[in-house]
Amino acid sequence: MSETKQLRSAQWFARTGKDGLIYRAWMKNQGLPAHEFEGKPVIGICNTWSELTPCNAHFRELAESVKRGILEAGGFPVEFPVMSLGETLMKPTAMLYRNLVSMDVEESIRANPLDGVVLLCGCDKTTPALVMGACSVDLPTIVVSGGPMLTGRFRGRSIGTSDVWRFGEANRIGAMSQQELYQAEAAMCRSRGHCAVMGTASTMACMVEALGLTLPENAAIPAADSRRKVLAQLSGTQIVEMVRADRRLSQVLTRPAFENAIRVNAAIGGSTNFVIHLMAIARRIGVSLSLEDMDHLSADIPLLVNLQPAGAFFMEDFYYAGGLPALMKALEDKLHGDIPTVSGKPMRENWSDAVCYDPNVIATLEKPFKEGPSLAVLKGNLCEQGAVIKPAAASLPLLQHRGQAVVFEDIEDYKARIDDPALPADENSILVLKNVGPKGYPGMPEVGNMGLPKRLLEQGVTDMVRISDGRMSGTGFGTVVLHVSPEAAAGGTLALVQTGDYIRLDVPARRLELEVSEEELAARRARWQAPPMVTRGYVQLYQQHVSQADQGADMDFLQGGSGDRVTRDSH
Repeated sequence: MSETKQLRSAQWFARTGKDGLIYRAWMKNQGLPAHEFEGKPVIGICNTWSELTPCNAHFRELAESVKRGILEAGGFPVEFPVMSLGETLMKPTAMLYRNLVSMDVEESIRANPLDGVVLLCGCDKTTPALVMGACSVDLPTIVVSGGPMLTGRFRGRSIGTSDVWRFGEANRIGAMSQQELYQAEAAMCRSRGHCAVMGTASTMACMVEALGLTLPENAAIPAADSRRKVLAQLSGTQIVEMVRADRRLSQVLTRPAFENAIRVNAAIGGSTNFVIHLMAIARRIGVSLSLEDMDHLSADIPLLVNLQPAGAFFMEDFYYAGGLPALMKALEDKLHGDIPTVSGKPMRENWSDAVCYDPNVIATLEKPFKEGPSLAVLKGNLCEQGAVIKPAAASLPLLQHRGQAVVFEDIEDYKARIDDPALPADENSILVLKNVGPKGYPGMPEVGNMGLPKRLLEQGVTDMVRISDGRMSGTGFGTVVLHVSPEAAAGGTLALVQTGDYIRLDVPARRLELEVSEEELAARRARWQAPPMVTRGYVQLYQQHVSQADQGADMDFLQGGSGDRVTRDSH
């Protein structure tokens, strides 16, 4: 059988009669002869470029490198846009729209004459959104990340986006002026690319490489480094080969691939957002995965990578030290090395030639950077379906702690009262924030690492236990319990917590308990009223159908996929 007959795009471009005329004629109005797109693998470049997504603002240029690789391999590239999620600018939160983008991606791929897809993604939610959508179609697919920005330099030291939280607290107590903040912001984000620390964007880039969805070294090459363009061109060449081999996402995204990603995430000290995104991707591709898997697969993996916010260095340093291949080589006894990747080669070949050039950045299992797991899943009466914490970024004395709750009913309540001198909080209190989960906010914003009361900051307090049904930026740090499920807006026990209640956190035992009797909780539940929901548009659809955090906060009707078949013609 000829390649034309095998190609999905032939259903459009190889047809005769009126239908073939229409499909080809309108492509030709771009100045293209038929032989450019007829009989060649048609490769879609799914681009999340936007000037409102600064992390991805260089993607038009990156797409040109991908196109060169596709053309070199005998394919035909077609670039198309999808909704872009700018983490730093979108309100109320980019996470509200992750599922919407996944729908945009899924339907754009399925509806068009594409044989394979290159996903251009970088900023936090663009990576999981694009992978989720592509999983539901299951064409040959490769991911190209945009890369981290260069390390910032301010007053003689290296800085990155984790310093946003430090600088912000210093400004609140008068230790850093607004003028100094202006100077710092110019020095912090000094090149193209996403956050320079092991935040969510970097975690997602590591995730897709660990899953086998990218070429080696994708995760860490800085955006400003010319080698990022080289990788993009090689990825363009590779996707054409994938189409000819019919190597689809479902062949790469196996259960062992997800296990590799979880172990790698533990070793790099990745963002807690990894949990919610990987769970959603697994449910799209049909792999069984649970919070318990996240916990037990991470339990024996110490922190090996010394990057902010859990350590000292930056993504640029990680790349120079050997990048993710060197990290995976250090972990090879814990990983599945024989599973397939987008290259068609087994995963172990991605790290076989890797070398660690700086043990201060990438440690070994024998001499890790930090002992103990960097991710833990909690259970208890305050989080029946689970919650997560990042011990690697927490204060050791607070990982086992009992304190009285200081409750904020929503984010507006928190903002109104956190700096009130009369707030009944001391360094032993536990700050509890409700109604910032998937349904409650809506969209589950990154507000879980609440700023501490100004009065306590002035006393020198730098960390407190904080609990919410929201998320935390991967650039954040502290003893922060996140993703409490069920959330307050869904009637979880979190909704019933009152100021003065005692809460016990025991991370080594994986427990989070509210010390209130069942009888009292039943009485409170009888008085509880669900908050009002939105009554129109996408947000209404989201609140009605979004799953809880422990299931990935995807829409219930989006789990699984419909494949690549288009059942009806439009002409």
